[in-house]
Amino acid sequence: MFCIFGSESKVNINSGRINMLTVERVKELIADMESDWIERTISIRDDKLGPAICAYANDFPNHKHSGYILLGVKDDGSLANISWSDEQLQSIGNIKTNGKVLPQPSIIISSVFKFSEGEVVVIEVKPSTYPPVRFDGRCWIRLGPRRDKATLEEERILTERRASYAKTFDLIPALGTQLEDLSVELFKINYLTAAVDKDTLAENSRTLEEQLSSLRFYDHNEKCPTNAGILVFGLNPEFYLPGAYIQYIKFSGQDMMTDVVFEKKFSGALVTELRLLDEFIRSNVVKERPVRSNSFQEKIIQNYPFWSLRELVMNAVMHRNYESNAPVYIYEFSNRIEIINPGGLYGEVTQQNFPNASDYRNVVLAEAMKVMGFVNRFNYGIKRAKSELIQNGNGEPEFDLSLGTKFKVSIPVNKEW
Repeated sequence: MFCIFGSESKVNINSGRINMLTVERVKELIADMESDWIERTISIRDDKLGPAICAYANDFPNHKHSGYILLGVKDDGSLANISWSDEQLQSIGNIKTNGKVLPQPSIIISSVFKFSEGEVVVIEVKPSTYPPVRFDGRCWIRLGPRRDKATLEEERILTERRASYAKTFDLIPALGTQLEDLSVELFKINYLTAAVDKDTLAENSRTLEEQLSSLRFYDHNEKCPTNAGILVFGLNPEFYLPGAYIQYIKFSGQDMMTDVVFEKKFSGALVTELRLLDEFIRSNVVKERPVRSNSFQEKIIQNYPFWSLRELVMNAVMHRNYESNAPVYIYEFSNRIEIINPGGLYGEVTQQNFPNASDYRNVVLAEAMKVMGFVNRFNYGIKRAKSELIQNGNGEPEFDLSLGTKFKVSIPVNKEW
């Protein structure tokens, strides 16, 4: 084996997380040619990194420890004499947020380690507690030197293993419900083909229950849908989860003491209600009008930029606490819009690191909203929403993080409106 000399650089693409790897530890990983939890590659293409991350997140051999992808190292353990550009580092970092690996596993991307023979970036992938994990709809596993698409039986093992892990509320079986409480047609037509690759769908031996279970919408042990299944495809979600709806109210003035101009309730399966909500925001909340500038030229202004408002509403739906009987409220006043959802900051997210950190109270729902196209990238939407609101003339949204059991954002109307 060759000798490596070098030191860790200060370039960090790990979204603010502290890099725990040392130069000595990286040398050990490069030199360990026997482990099936270490992969060496010089490619940073999605179709190379995605399946590798997916396989380590699924942890089919049940190692119960991280897998490592060493970028810039050849199969024989020698360094490839690569110097990573900023553009390449950005591309590597995007693997954490582009939403192609679902449900999103814990991925830690190291700093750049500089050696005389080249630079190395390490991707650490922790085992997921919500298998099976998929890349672009396909489930990958690793057994020894083999990394391949999981067979039906291997995917069943991952699905059964999930039952022994800690669960979020949306993964818990909705006891008292049955398969007939779901709209099977909505699942098959509106979701399944977007969530699972066509080769897997071609395996006709899968029952409907197995298809639902592999995507976390059905619990095989309890023989009933999960809470996520009821929320996304339920015929009447509000019957089983009383707070599972979105309430919009428009007031004539600047407070709730003024008259109610209009109100609308969005209940039912999220797979359809979110599309209706999307269209309602576009057609009924976001408005445009011409204004004259000092040069007597007209320009078109918006009271609210559609994408920002939609993103903040979808964020409330995705992160809310569905154990609460309270709905998501959207209050439109003459000078602002307020969005209030039950459930405060969750997990690793605190008042100090918001909105730069992310955690998911509803991991299955987060995945479903990505599959359905209501989330574009993870841990990115609030930052973009703030930027677009400022550009539109609204100013920054105000987040009230002190409410404990609630999360509130207030969005000022365009100052020219």
